[in-house]
Order: sequence, then structure tokens, then C-alpha cells
Amino acid sequence: MDYLLTDAQWGRIAPLLPGREGTKGGRGQDNRRFVEAVLWLLRNGCRWRALPKEWGNWHTTYTRFQRWTASGVWVRVLAAVQEDDALHTLLVDSTTVRAHQHASGARKKTGRKPWAVAAAG
Repeated sequence: MDYLLTDAQWGRIAPLLPGREGTKGGRGQDNRRFVEAVLWLLRNGCRWRALPKEWGNWHTTYTRFQRWTASGVWVRVLAAVQEDDALHTLLVDSTTVRAHQHASGARKKTGRKPWAVAAAG
């Protein structure tokens, strides 16, 4: 199983997650596998039911995702990750952002009507 997060990245967000030793409530089997499953879904843009078995049961993953969303876990993780200095510079190019095929080639709206120009001249 290939992880999307490095060990350093995981070490940074692991203390922010519920279900670890020293916290109240239930204990998840494996927080890292769960977070990686969510990242896999986001990266591939697929439905919950398409989650491969190696990442766990799709319904259990969905339920846990909803609980973490309701309790604000994802907001805390995002806030911690956004403090990273490397995120202040973001490069976007055409390999990551695609325009719709009809996005180019539209006529410019200049505000003048062709018939008004002909009548004035």
C-alpha cells in the first residue's frame, strides 16, 4: 500500500486527530490508513463505494469522515497545515488546471453595436 503522506507530514497531523492514546472516546483501528483512504478518494475523485478494499470498508470510512467533519477535526488539520511556510507559494499551470474547450474563442464585448458604427459613418 503506497501512502500519499510522508512520515514527516503524518507526524505533523497525527497529534491533532481523535482516537489516539490519551484521548476520550473510541479508538480507531488506524488513523493513518483512514486519512490515506480519504486522500485517495479526493485524489481520484471517485465515489465512496469505489474505495478499494485495501483502504477499508467504504461505509465505515464514510461514517468516520462525517463524524470528524461534524466535530471539526478537518478544520483543525487544515489550519495546522496552512501554517506551513511552503504553502505561501503556490504554482498553478496548465497541467493542473484545464479550461473548458469553449472557454477560448468567444467574441469580445466592446459595447458598440456593428449597426451603430455603420449608421454613424
